[in-house]
Amino acid sequence: MSEPLADHAPAKINLTLHVRGRRADGYHELESLVAFAGVGDDLRLVPGPHLSLRVGGPTAASVGDPADNLVLKAARLLAERVPGLETGAFHLVKRLPVAAGIGGGSSDAAAALRLLAQRNDLPLSHPALREAARLTGADVPVCLDPRARMMRGIGEELGPPLALPRLFAVLVNPRVPVETPAVFGALGLQPGQSLGGEVHPVPEAASIRSLLGSLEAARNDLEAPARTIQPVIGEALDLVARTGNCRLARMSGSGATVFGLYDDSRSAADAARFILGRRPGWWVEATSLD
Repeated sequence: MSEPLADHAPAKINLTLHVRGRRADGYHELESLVAFAGVGDDLRLVPGPHLSLRVGGPTAASVGDPADNLVLKAARLLAERVPGLETGAFHLVKRLPVAAGIGGGSSDAAAALRLLAQRNDLPLSHPALREAARLTGADVPVCLDPRARMMRGIGEELGPPLALPRLFAVLVNPRVPVETPAVFGALGLQPGQSLGGEVHPVPEAASIRSLLGSLEAARNDLEAPARTIQPVIGEALDLVARTGNCRLARMSGSGATVFGLYDDSRSAADAARFILGRRPGWWVEATSLD
């Protein structure tokens, strides 16, 4: 039997998220600067004749039926496009909260595709791999090669990797799920409606200070509608903003996870302790973003 393969599935953080409008087909056009955190899930593949998935870890109880997991969906979509694809048994160690706006399920699926690509000697640029990622979910393509970049359209338009300076962050989730369709519904755009405005600039930041300046001038357009669905998001943002040396507090994706940005790792760690001391039941992680 071949040796097991392992990969990390990092949390995806939307540092910005501008909604450009809603297309006639109902999908929303987005512009988002995406980065990836050090914290995430872990996925292991034991090569074998049967495709399967076992889920464990701190947040495994909230994952639901493994048969419906995006890991298996991605693997099956790839198998349909690559005759004789060698698969096996996946074991997912789930650490990220579910329905949290940080792409946990999408990142897991992307890690599965990377492992299958490694097992079958496929480059990440292989058309079948890219197509399987696109069909699995809107955030899977950007997670396939987890590096900071601009993401546009409904997630299918990816800019080149960006050499951003490392950011230090605290991620906070009040352990309430937020369903993305409900947030877009609360945004209230009609099919064909455009928000207009200037195009999101591609950041060119050689330092943390200049990058933070660019981020402060941007926004997350889903933050306000998400707060109407789960007001605790506002509480989490207020708590993060109160931490020492916090340079920016913002929600990621469609929530409910929020993040704070700091100049150094010590400030991020201090912020995590501050928040956990006041909300010990929340999910809180100090990490870095690249």
